Amino acid sequence: MALTVFIRYQIDPFQREVFREYAQAWLRIIPRCGGNLRGYYLPYEGTNDIAWGVIGFESLAAYETYRARIKSDAEGRANFAMAQSKRFILREERTFLEDVA
Repeated sequence: MALTVFIRYQIDPFQREVFREYAQAWLRIIPRCGGNLRGYYLPYEGTNDIAWGVIGFESLAAYETYRARIKSDAEGRANFAMAQSKRFILREERTFLEDVA
């Protein structure tokens, strides 16, 4: 069963560009670690503190393998650490959805 992970971020709107840097790093890291990155999205108009990340996987097992790889990836660890130190992500929610073929 293929699945898609939707990540909803509540971000500090005054650090929007820092979130952009964070998201741009994932554009390199996620595919290298086995995720099918469908995109990162910043707020443009309207609500200014919600951003999205969308990643596809062949299966839940593929997602679990990806999680292990991303935690051991040096650039991935650095990106997580940067987010923690700069505190621009206020909340993060993950929703797992089954792809409808």
